Formats: sequence, C-alpha cells, structure tokens
Amino acid sequence: MARAGHAAVGRDEVVMGFYGDLFRKSGARAVGSVPLDATDLTDDERDLILGWWKAAAVLEPAVPGPGDATRMRTPDILQRALNALSHSTFFAGLAEHLLVLSARQVRLYLNDPRIRAQARARVNAEISAVTRVVVAHSLGSVVAYEALHESSQARDVTLVTLGSPLGIRGLIFDRLEPKPASGQGFWPTSVKNWVNIADQGDAVALSKGLAPFFGEALSDQLVHNGSHAHDVRPYLTARETGAAIAAGL
Repeated sequence: MARAGHAAVGRDEVVMGFYGDLFRKSGARAVGSVPLDATDLTDDERDLILGWWKAAAVLEPAVPGPGDATRMRTPDILQRALNALSHSTFFAGLAEHLLVLSARQVRLYLNDPRIRAQARARVNAEISAVTRVVVAHSLGSVVAYEALHESSQARDVTLVTLGSPLGIRGLIFDRLEPKPASGQGFWPTSVKNWVNIADQGDAVALSKGLAPFFGEALSDQLVHNGSHAHDVRPYLTARETGAAIAAGL
C-alpha cells in the first residue's frame, strides 16, 4: 500500500483465514513429509500438472514443451512434466514432491466435501460486518470466492484475487460452488468490487483475465513478478495490489 502511495494499515486490522493444516494427515510432522512422485498422481492431478506444463512451455521458451506426449499420462511423461516445471519461473526451486502436493491440494479441496466445507468455514470465521477487503492468492482465491457466496457477514466487500486459477475450465471453473451456468460464474452478492491481478508468466493463473468468466464489472490487471511469477510475495508488494486494497478500504 505504501508503494501505491497510501497509508499502511495496522497489524490489528488484518486477519488470516488459515486452512493449510486440513491437507495434512493426522500425526504428520510437516507438509510433504512423505516424498511424492509421478506415480502418486491421480487422474485429476495428472491433468492439472500437464496443464501447467503446457502453459509453462508457451510462456517460457527455456522450458521444454510436451508436444504430443501429453496425450499419454504415463509416469515417464509425468516425470518429464515435473522436471520441466521444477525449472520454470513460477515453480522455481520447488521440489518434485511439493509440485505433486500442490496439485493434490487442489484435487482434495474440489473432491473432498469435508475439507471444502471446513476451509470455507475457516475463511468465513474471519469475515465480519466490518470487513472491507478480502485478499486471496492461488487456491485461496477459489476458497475465498466460494466462502463469500456463503458468508452471512460480508457486506460491500472488495475482493482482490492474486494468481488465481478460477478461470481454468474443466478442472476448476466448472466445479465451482455455486456451479456456473451457461459458461458464466456467479458474482458473490456480498462483493462490491473485484480486482484480479495476474503475472503474464504465471501458469497457475492459466486464464489471466477473469472478466469473461464472471462479468465485465471485474477489473483484470497484469503485473510483472520477475523470476517467481506465482509467489505470493511479489504479488503482495505490487503497487497494483496496494492500490486495489486501498480503494477497497
């Protein structure tokens, strides 16, 4: 916000709707403590990994493309996908098992009703009648979108989504709750303004513009996050993000 020329808000004015522990098995000491590889992927996870790979190859010439190989979903092809993604800018330095874990979290949220309900409840527990802005990154934008549809407290909220996969047809968009109708997603009634911010090189945000999916009232903005296109930190330090939050407040 300071970079956008606005006064910052105090720490006591910011809360976090945390739900990461819902993806950990009981007794697990750390996320991804059991190494995962290509053989552990389910069909949905494979489709997501291959989608990220194809997008990364288009966005980054240095990333080897899949070509016709993506028609097959064998462990060898998926291993190539994971290797390529681990050297791309938006997953830079991320170990293979964490790439698999990222896809698994998306799959679990969309397919496990218990996790889905609990994650939304965690977010809604932090939203009150005085909440003015909800900022959500990556899978969090899916959780926030659905939570705001359920919220009984939110009023005239500004939603700021960062690196959002909400526009991925088939894998995410078509599985949203409420379910889109005639190719259009529903605008949460509690949301007054919606600003979507994406890096052109962020392959997780496969569709940079969300306005075609949720209505022209949505404002899509592009930023440049450098070598870590999907990392939340450059998104949060972008002037565009600060300006959107300030406008909402």
